[in-house]
Amino acid sequence: MITIKHVSKDYHAGDTVVHALRGVSLDIGRGEFFSIAGPSGSGKTTLLNLIGCIDDPDSGDIIIDGESVSGKTKKDLALFRREKLGFVFQSFNLIPVLTAYENVAFALSLLNIDSRKIKERTSALLKEVGLEGMENRLPSKLSGGQQQRVAIARALIKKPSIVLADEPTANLDSKTGAEVLKLMEDMNKKHGTIFIFSTHDPMVMEFAYRLILLHDGEITSDERRK
Repeated sequence: MITIKHVSKDYHAGDTVVHALRGVSLDIGRGEFFSIAGPSGSGKTTLLNLIGCIDDPDSGDIIIDGESVSGKTKKDLALFRREKLGFVFQSFNLIPVLTAYENVAFALSLLNIDSRKIKERTSALLKEVGLEGMENRLPSKLSGGQQQRVAIARALIKKPSIVLADEPTANLDSKTGAEVLKLMEDMNKKHGTIFIFSTHDPMVMEFAYRLILLHDGEITSDERRK
């Protein structure tokens, strides 16, 4: 599903060059529940951003579902993200003036889907993630865990092949974080969606079925656990 071939990425700060990734190669199969981990500066967020088509590699290639994303125009990348990818962020990134229902339905409204189908899919998915009865609440009236459930529903509503989650438990207590991870695991099993986490949280690493460790922009370990 995802093939990463000899990918490198540098960042420049004045005269200083930071080698964020150094020739990383990796294959990720359909339906994986996968975590990228490592200390600050290891390259994990850079790798997640490259898979998410938010940034371009300096060298190497990234192939997603048989299609190379390296060298695509910004417009083509935006269309690719809209069709193939979903995102879950540590800060939730919900639109504060929209209700839980509206935050999730908004993603479908951009795809010119019939309003009746939008209502059916949005209501069903909010129920699936445990938010039935909370559809009309604004984010400010939801707990952190409930907001992250809205974010997960928003990521899944387009039925993407891949969901990318950057530190999804960072703003949650350990109990709520475990509940959110279990929810994503259930969604992975039910829908076959690839989940890829970037994290330094040991609990997220423990949940992952496969764990990649990065250090100084290189893969140091690739462990399958389940």
